[in-house]
Amino acid sequence: MFLLILISFSCEKKLDENNVRPDISYPYDFFMNHNGLNRLYTLYKPDNLKEKAPLVFVLHGYTSNNNNIMNYSKMNEIADEYGFMVCYPQGTRNTYTGQTHWNANLKEMSSIADSDFLNDLAIKLQAEYNLSNKNTFACGMSNGGFMSYTLGCEKSDTFKAIASVTGTMSGYDWKNCNPNKVPVLQISGTNDQVVPMDGSMSAAGGWGGAPKIQDIMNYWADINECSKSESANLSDINKNDNSYVTLDKNIECFKNHQVWLYTMHGGGHTWPGAWGNMDINASQEIWKFFSRYIE
Repeated sequence: MFLLILISFSCEKKLDENNVRPDISYPYDFFMNHNGLNRLYTLYKPDNLKEKAPLVFVLHGYTSNNNNIMNYSKMNEIADEYGFMVCYPQGTRNTYTGQTHWNANLKEMSSIADSDFLNDLAIKLQAEYNLSNKNTFACGMSNGGFMSYTLGCEKSDTFKAIASVTGTMSGYDWKNCNPNKVPVLQISGTNDQVVPMDGSMSAAGGWGGAPKIQDIMNYWADINECSKSESANLSDINKNDNSYVTLDKNIECFKNHQVWLYTMHGGGHTWPGAWGNMDINASQEIWKFFSRYIE
């Protein structure tokens, strides 16, 4: 009996010594304390993730949340295919409206330091997961697109390229942006009544004040020293979505930092490929653009 107990104890001790923490099942929710706030973010780590892999931030829209954009963007599927990590941070609730938001320098309605939070989170993830500090990118829907421009204006040392789907620059960012050379991709719909392409968005809350989307593209093309442009009509694959897409590229830029505008003619405030226009998949186009700038 004594011998049996001894053998049993020895086996248990060996198991304890060699116990390995079970792998986390991704996507997984984490928290980070930032400026006294417990900030939520969801990470997706593909099984094939290699050292020094890229990192892509995907930012939800106003009133929305990180889980929604993870589900409709399906960026995880693209991460599986190409081997990058995805971070879906969660915005905070606005004090005045109670709605989730990103403070893209919306100084009339928010004082949350989202630009610092996202920058600090990116640096934290680069270190924790041994990701590349040269290949971190930001994209977002609507308010998330606004925030991507803010990161392009203020945090281009961390975020190397940005993409905005139905967003634009906030009035403050348009007047005060002093960026480095940052590649930019924009997707907008001609029938978007939430963030109109003609720059007529209300300035209430600090949102409006930037000009039409084409002027914003010209601004970033000048920043990136682009000397040529080209345009193309993309294939109208889906005849039932009542829209088609043109792509305007500013090319021959500093270090090939191009500026692309996808226009959904007849399209609204949508994420193409998820709903609305189905001729392109916004997530695929975004990664195709970001992958041009991997060092």
